[in-house]
Amino acid sequence: MRTWGIITAGVVGLLFALGSSAWADDTEGKITDLVKDAKVTIDQAIKTASEKVPGTVVEAELEKKHGKTVWEVEVLGADGNVTEVHIDAATGAVIDTEAKKDEKKKAGRKAK
Repeated sequence: MRTWGIITAGVVGLLFALGSSAWADDTEGKITDLVKDAKVTIDQAIKTASEKVPGTVVEAELEKKHGKTVWEVEVLGADGNVTEVHIDAATGAVIDTEAKKDEKKKAGRKAK
C-alpha cells in the first residue's frame, strides 16, 4: 500500500515538473523573440518617450502589438496623468501616444 502511494506521488510530481518546464520554455521563447526583434534599447526608448511627453517615466515594457514589437513607455506628467508612448522597437519611431485611464478615479465615482 505504501509503495503505491510513493509511486503515485512520483508520477504526479513528474507530470507537474514536465508541465511547468514546457510552459517556461514557451514563455522564454516569446521573450527571446521580442528581444531579438528589438533594435532599440530600453534606454533609447525611454529617452524618446521623455522627449515626446514631458514627465517621469514610471514603466517601460517590450510587447507585441498588432504583429509589431514595440516599447510601451508610461510617463507620469506634472498633472498626475499617465501617458503611454508606443515606440517601434525596430526603428525607434514613435507610433502613438495614449492617455491612460485612471482606474482609481473611475472606482471612486462608482462608489459614490
